[in-house]
Amino acid sequence: MSTDEPTPKKTPELSGVDLARVALRAAKEQARARGEAAQQKRQARSGGLRSGARGDRRDPMPLGAAINRLITERGWETPAAVGGVMGRWPQIVGEDLARHCVPQTYDEDERVLVVRCDSTAWATQLRLLAPQLVARLNEDLGHGTVRLIKVQGPGGSARRFGPLRAPGSSGPGDTYG
Repeated sequence: MSTDEPTPKKTPELSGVDLARVALRAAKEQARARGEAAQQKRQARSGGLRSGARGDRRDPMPLGAAINRLITERGWETPAAVGGVMGRWPQIVGEDLARHCVPQTYDEDERVLVVRCDSTAWATQLRLLAPQLVARLNEDLGHGTVRLIKVQGPGGSARRFGPLRAPGSSGPGDTYG
């Protein structure tokens, strides 16, 4: 044999206690990997990282959860819900009515929704539909949120001068009153 060739090293055969140690080490590594994966899943589900051992108000949270917490803390639940209704007005009242009648304001103390219509005909139509609309809004927002819908007719500038002005009239063209 020449001395230039490396002799292959034989790994000793494992048996008994050594084999058990190797198996235990492999099982611990697998358990650690499963534990880290489960912890990452929990963090993702609960909204991310924590500031300490237990969760508190300073922990990072998803934007939607932060906005919901702010709304709840400030007592803005009803105005936020009514604002959502104003954004979904066409779906609630229908496309035809939404083209001609637009919600203006909501008085939280009186629970009155003020709606402005572009003609007297649509204002009359909305007045006829007001009880059903109040019921639909309360179904969507919670019982008693809207007590009354106040309908306003078309607005316009007041005509003060002219030969054809009737005493006590308030505006041009439309006779809403």
